[in-house]
Amino acid sequence: MKRAISAVAMGAALVCSVPAFAEKSPLLGSWSVDTARLPVPPEQRPKSVIISFSEAAGGKWHMDVEITLADGTYSHGITTFDLDGTPAPASGNPEADLAAARLPAPGVLIVGLSKGGVPGSFRVYAIQPDGDHQIETASYFNPDGTPYTRYNYFTRVK
Repeated sequence: MKRAISAVAMGAALVCSVPAFAEKSPLLGSWSVDTARLPVPPEQRPKSVIISFSEAAGGKWHMDVEITLADGTYSHGITTFDLDGTPAPASGNPEADLAAARLPAPGVLIVGLSKGGVPGSFRVYAIQPDGDHQIETASYFNPDGTPYTRYNYFTRVK
């Protein structure tokens, strides 16, 4: 129950009005995770994670996530979403089949994920002052409903 209430509260943050920005978001482009800083044992860390954000038709955004795991297994997740918090289908992602996103500021993107109707995680992508680094704050729930958060550090690829 706590998990559902917390997910609803976090989801409510996604339905606030979307401000219009005159500038392009500095999040647009491709980003590589610093695998050495991932909070998992080195032997379990993926070989690479590349996240790309691009503009799509109709004011939507496209998110492309390419992951090569430690054992060489590859996954490629994609979704195209409005920035108004409307759920959109996600494919190829082991964590999600739906995503909803908001851009509350040009350098901040909030994404909520779910799979099979079960709330998953919330991700906040925030550009750092240098424009070439971003931090992904990922918030999850343990099976007992307690939340936990981790940070992932990215560097701009292009």
